[in-house]
Amino acid sequence: MRKIKKSGKIKKISRTFVLLFVIFELVFTAVTSPFMVYYGPFKNVKTTVVGAAMTTLTLQWLATSFLSDEKIKQIMNDQKVEAIVQNNLDGANSGVKVENKDDNNIERYDVSGNKYKGYILIIKDPTRIKVGYSSKLGEEGQLTSDIAKDNNAIAAINGGGFTDEAVGSKWTGTGANPAGVIMSNGKIVYNGIKNENEQRQVVALTKAGNLLVGPHSIKDMKNNGVTEAVSFGPAIIVNGNKTITKGDGGWGIAPRTAIAQRKDGAIILLVLDGRQVNSIGATLREVQDLLYDYGAYNATNLDGGSSSTLFYDDEVINNPCDSLGERSVPSIIYVESRK
Repeated sequence: MRKIKKSGKIKKISRTFVLLFVIFELVFTAVTSPFMVYYGPFKNVKTTVVGAAMTTLTLQWLATSFLSDEKIKQIMNDQKVEAIVQNNLDGANSGVKVENKDDNNIERYDVSGNKYKGYILIIKDPTRIKVGYSSKLGEEGQLTSDIAKDNNAIAAINGGGFTDEAVGSKWTGTGANPAGVIMSNGKIVYNGIKNENEQRQVVALTKAGNLLVGPHSIKDMKNNGVTEAVSFGPAIIVNGNKTITKGDGGWGIAPRTAIAQRKDGAIILLVLDGRQVNSIGATLREVQDLLYDYGAYNATNLDGGSSSTLFYDDEVINNPCDSLGERSVPSIIYVESRK
């Protein structure tokens, strides 16, 4: 009986020791991991983590808590995207010739890579692409699906970025205040750019259906006949050339939204899920390479992270990473219904 009692006591001590050891390992890992990431020999890991943190409003503390502003700036600058000037959209050398006007077909593809899963829509007629926006700009944003339904859209993705801070329990912000400009149906409905000659990264479409990417001024857009526009970037394919040839683009791994145009004028809408077990997300370079494989001649990044949403045929077909579902945004890019 004494031996059995002693054996039971030893087992109890052993279990306690194992439990304490596990707790110690977890605490040790939690404390030391950030220092291994930021000060260890793994440069690519550090670049990816900093890029993902600094391009996501709610995650910036992951970088700012451990690195100085100067160091963060240096890391981000090391991942610059090459600036390529887009060809004259009105000239014969634009590289894009719209061939499928009045073609109402939409092609859908499921796409995947080592770290991500998502969807591509190809819209044959680029003149169907429009910009929608929240009915309460300056007060609050709306869900991509709600703005799409308000515009009777057959498909839509989230559009430009916004600058409002998180409020109360809304850690991802309200989508109230757009960054840059929003143009819809030929009218500027929001303009945060005082100088019309100042160039900003834009996603814009002309009346003829040509996609503008990269830095353009409001004056440039007016001269090129732009009717739809939001502000975001960077451009990742210009004139058929990739802009990211070194590194991953400097934005880390995250959910992604992007838009592109093929040489025949067809528009490609892309949304990749992220921050999930079965889809971590993608780098800008992976987005670039994927769109290039689908024939993109011009392409640009759009607001990603929690904003990434793809609405198609009356439902959201991707899995937004926010635990509450869709995020409120100020603007969307949608496909006009022609049923």
